[in-house]
Amino acid sequence: MSSRTVIRGGLVITASDEMHADVLIEDGRIAALAASGTPAAEAFSAERVIDATGRYVIPGGVDAHTHMELPFGGTFASDTFETGTRAAAWGGTTTIVDFAVQSVGRSLREGLDAWHAKAEGNCAVDYAFHMIVSDVREETLKEMDLLVEEGVTSFKQFMAYPGVFYSDDGQILRAMQRSAENGGLIMMHAENGIAIDVLVEQALARGETDPRYHGEVRKALLEAEATHRAIRLAQVAGAPLYVVHVSAMEAVAELARARDAGLNVFGETCPQYLFLSTDNLAEPGFEGAKYVCSTPLRPREHQAELWKGLRTNDLQVVSTDHCPFCFSGQKELGRGDFSKIPNGLPGVENRMDLLHQAVLDGHISRRRWIEIACATPARMFGLYPKKGTIAPGADADVVIYDPGAEQVISAVTHHMNVDYSAYEGRSVTGRVETVLSRGVPVITEREYTGHAGHGVYTPRSTCQYLH
Repeated sequence: MSSRTVIRGGLVITASDEMHADVLIEDGRIAALAASGTPAAEAFSAERVIDATGRYVIPGGVDAHTHMELPFGGTFASDTFETGTRAAAWGGTTTIVDFAVQSVGRSLREGLDAWHAKAEGNCAVDYAFHMIVSDVREETLKEMDLLVEEGVTSFKQFMAYPGVFYSDDGQILRAMQRSAENGGLIMMHAENGIAIDVLVEQALARGETDPRYHGEVRKALLEAEATHRAIRLAQVAGAPLYVVHVSAMEAVAELARARDAGLNVFGETCPQYLFLSTDNLAEPGFEGAKYVCSTPLRPREHQAELWKGLRTNDLQVVSTDHCPFCFSGQKELGRGDFSKIPNGLPGVENRMDLLHQAVLDGHISRRRWIEIACATPARMFGLYPKKGTIAPGADADVVIYDPGAEQVISAVTHHMNVDYSAYEGRSVTGRVETVLSRGVPVITEREYTGHAGHGVYTPRSTCQYLH
C-alpha cells in the first residue's frame, strides 16, 4: 500500500537552487518535483496535500554533532535520545549524528553497542553515530577498519581533557594513518589540554573560581596551536581532518591557510560562537555557568571572522554540539570551582531558526543556510543525497518553514529537556511549521505528531566532500 503526499506552492530551497515547485512524495522518498502551476505539477495526486503557499520547503536539517545522554563530569547530558530527537524535530532537524564513546581499556565495539542500546527504539528522527576514540591501541586501530565497513565512518579524538578523552600526538598520528587507509574521517577537538590544565590550576590557586575564568584559561591561542598541530599531523598521515566547534578567529586562520594550500581540512562552528560571547560567561552571580562549553565562548569580535569563514567556505558546517546540562543540580556542581561545571550547551532545537535569522541579518544567503545546515553535513559524513537535499530519490525529510513568523526563544516554550535556554528572550523571525521524516509528519502545523521509534539508525558512507 503506497502512501503519497504532495506539497504545493512553496519556495523549494536547496543548497543549489530556489524554485517555486510542487513536491511529490511516495513511500517515504521524494518522487518528483515540478514547477508550481505547470501541467506536470497539476498531475501530481495524493491522499495528503500540504499547502505551502508563502512558505519555504527545505530539506530537514542534519545536525552532525550532538551528545544525547553523554556521561560528563560525574553527571549525564539531560536530553535522552527520545527527548533530544523530539526537540530536534521541533527545530526542523531530521537527522542527528551523535557520538558513541570508547572507554579507556575497552573496545570500540563495546562503546558503539552501548550507544545503539540507548538510541534504538527511542528516536523521533533518524540518527547515525561517530565514534569517540579514547584509547588508541593496536586492537583499536583494527576495529576502526571494521566500523568504517559497517557505516561508522568518522572518529573523534581529543587534544583536550587529559585523563578522560585525551590522545597524545602519537596516538592521533596512528589513528590518522589508519583513517588515510580505511577512508575514515578524523574529527578533532583542537585545544591544548595539557597547557589548559596548568592555567586552570593556576587560576583556581589565585581564587579565580567564577564561570568567566573558564573562558580565560581556555585561550584562543591554545585552540589555534592545537588546530595547527592537528593539521600538520593529518598532513604527515595523508589523512583528511575535520575540526569540530571552531570558536576562535586564530583557529579559522589556521584552517584557511591549510585549505589555501590544498589540504583536505574542514571546519565546523556552532550557533553559540556565532551569537553568544564572553559577555554571557561574565553574567552576574553564577549565571555564566549556563554558557560553559568547550571550546569556550569568545569575545564578540571573533563572531565576524566566523561569519566570514562561513561565507568563504573556510568553515563548511554549522552543528550544535548539543550537550545540555540543567542549571539546577548539574551546572551548579561547579559553584566555587569553574573547572567542575559540566561543559555543554543546549541548542539542537534552535539551530535552523538562528541561521535563518542570520540570512535576514545579511550574514549568509538562503542557499548557504541550507548548505551549511543540511547539504554539507550530509556530504561530509556520507549521508548525501539520501539526506540534506530535496531531489528525486532522497528521503522525504522535508520542513515547511514560515519565513515571516516571529518567535521569542525561551526555556518556557522549548522542547529540550533542560531548565534554561542559552538564547533566552532572543527574538527571531522564521519558524518551523510542519516536519516530515521519511514522508511521515512528525510536526504537523506546530503539533507534535511523531513518536519514539520512528527514527531509524542510518549507516553512512565515507566523506563525500574530499577534493
